[in-house]
Amino acid sequence: MRIELSDEARRYIGRFDELTGVAPADCLVEGDRLVFLVPAGEMAAAIGQAGETVESVERDLGKSVDLVEDADTAEAFVASALAPAAVNAVTVSEQNDRVAYVEVPEPDRGVAIGANGRNIETARTLAARHYDIDDIQLS
Repeated sequence: MRIELSDEARRYIGRFDELTGVAPADCLVEGDRLVFLVPAGEMAAAIGQAGETVESVERDLGKSVDLVEDADTAEAFVASALAPAAVNAVTVSEQNDRVAYVEVPEPDRGVAIGANGRNIETARTLAARHYDIDDIQLS
């Protein structure tokens, strides 16, 4: 699937790559927050020891930075996008729309949803862009 990136998102991706050596596949620009989609297996390099690399990126870009690790399946991707919430299972239903139903333990529901729904909305946006998921529902 081809993702349309704004010029601003492309600039942030290029700068992130320069600073970390990791080339993100996507970038969401959400006000004072950037969300980068990091290739599978490259999360440690993007974060750096004790978070030093990502903190350096935040200082350089002047924005809060969140990272999501890419995955090979829609189910694994949705679980990754909701991290650090614990996810017990993800089932993708294709009845009418493609909906990912996510089992999250009660203590982690707030983490999965995030302040004002920010985390789940980010997961929905990324899942729609990369796996044609129409919605994510917590169960």
